[in-house]
Amino acid sequence: METAEQIVDQMFTQDAFSQWLGIDRIAVKPGYCVLKMVVRTEMLNGFGIAHGGISYSLADSALAFASNSRGRHALSIETSISHTAPLQSGDAITATATEEQCSRRIGIYRVEIRKADGQLAAIFKGTVYRKSQDWEV
Repeated sequence: METAEQIVDQMFTQDAFSQWLGIDRIAVKPGYCVLKMVVRTEMLNGFGIAHGGISYSLADSALAFASNSRGRHALSIETSISHTAPLQSGDAITATATEEQCSRRIGIYRVEIRKADGQLAAIFKGTVYRKSQDWEV
């Protein structure tokens, strides 16, 4: 198994929230991650659409897995999200995290969340601090 996948496996087994979201890991490689999940009724807000925290949380998990997959512990230091389309119960959504820049201490990532039909539902940007501690795999 590739080191990036081993790191994400370690992280995911300890991540009760990502497990609660129902995340499936589709692809992992250094600096890159694709996650998928289905919006459930208990994730809806008072308007009957997915709470913004749901897509944010999916994107945040994708950021964490992509940034840590390089082998060094990474923690988010700044994130933002723009919601571009509402999500309904039953929507299958995919988050694709792509590394835009990675230095010794800082990494910048873009995460796109898309519906099954390809419609963009959210754009998330995350900056991480890369600690000196490596993952043990």
